[in-house]
Amino acid sequence: MTFVKRSLSLKGHRTSLALEPDFWAELDRIAAERSLSLAALIGMIDAERAPDQPLSSAARVFVLRALKAVPEQG
Repeated sequence: MTFVKRSLSLKGHRTSLALEPDFWAELDRIAAERSLSLAALIGMIDAERAPDQPLSSAARVFVLRALKAVPEQG
């Protein structure tokens, strides 16, 4: 499994996040759809996650929930 690591600033601190390319693509899409920077979107995810939940896990769950909320086209 291939992970892509990206570095960004959250609350003034640099951090790295490693996710699969498909999750990064969806996070980029969601951020653009909401007129947010990727760092701002990840910051929102970080602020809403449980204290014991890793940020990478919270980001994946966020993407899955966002995809489930989109009505199926057909």
